[in-house]
Amino acid sequence: METIVDLRSDTVTHPTPEMRRAMAEAAVGDDVMHEDPTVNRLQELAGVRMGKEAGLFVASGTMGNLLAVLAHATRGDEAILGNLSHTFLFEGGGMASLAGVTPYPLPNQPDGTLNLEAIRSAIRAKGNPHYPHSRLLILENTHNRCGGSPISLEYTAQAGALAHEHGLAFHIDGARIFNAAAALGVTPRQLAEPADSITFCLSKGLCAPVGSVLCGSQDFIAKAVRFRKMLGGGWRQAGVLAAAGIVALETMTERLGEDHRRAKTLARGLAAINDLELIYPDPPSNMVFARLAEESPVSMPELSTRLAETGVKINAVDDRRFRLVTHYWVDDAGIDQAVEAFRIILK
Repeated sequence: METIVDLRSDTVTHPTPEMRRAMAEAAVGDDVMHEDPTVNRLQELAGVRMGKEAGLFVASGTMGNLLAVLAHATRGDEAILGNLSHTFLFEGGGMASLAGVTPYPLPNQPDGTLNLEAIRSAIRAKGNPHYPHSRLLILENTHNRCGGSPISLEYTAQAGALAHEHGLAFHIDGARIFNAAAALGVTPRQLAEPADSITFCLSKGLCAPVGSVLCGSQDFIAKAVRFRKMLGGGWRQAGVLAAAGIVALETMTERLGEDHRRAKTLARGLAAINDLELIYPDPPSNMVFARLAEESPVSMPELSTRLAETGVKINAVDDRRFRLVTHYWVDDAGIDQAVEAFRIILK
């Protein structure tokens, strides 16, 4: 078998050697007592990078987003978000089942945004006892199911202003906010500025093994700390994990443009293959979405199996569509290997 080229997600990355050394040598303490110096440093660094007063190290982006809902809203409230958003589709219904907050999904536009007038129309009239209280607006950046689309500074500012005009809090699921910043040529801090809170992942594309950071005001994070404990998310000597997160922020965020370049190369290679259709011909970040043509003699399960036999792993979205994600552990040779495998199987 050739070298494994794992394109299923940027969550399959392994820690870099520098991360492993940092983890082995990390100074630690009991984080529930706020005594882990490495966790404290990661949280401070994250807050600065996002332009927020404080950060909170959590186990996952799903936990971070749930904590944001719990801290911003109460039972019986409503959160407006996209119908293709990660928080709505892939977080186990935690918003409703654990926070008691009703999701109000609006159609995502092709670029991942929500129509601003649709947001305005979705905000409930105050004082009507028949309605839940509109309390929170959630956007995703980059937007996974919309081709890894980065959401612009201008739109984010407009959405934030609209939310605040009507008394709603504004949260960004910024799992891949550093990819968005790299794609747009801006800083994560600029993208996060209009939001009251933001979650970003250390284990998506940045190679850390575990964790996300939720950032916001001191008061907001104080609430989130209590809810994190309630959910069983209190860390002990978590500096062992936080050390890798610090290395991720210091060494991995500036190289994401390489992944974006390789995604474009991959898309160009696949576009030249019969029986494949690119859903986003010019991928804006590190994701390539494609589909098998209707007349393709190869089924999606068969394609996945045969690619795996050549060392190429992919992630099927449905019976004809699939997603490929570039990351640190896929180099130029890996892209060539993947394109050639597709070409041979679909020849």
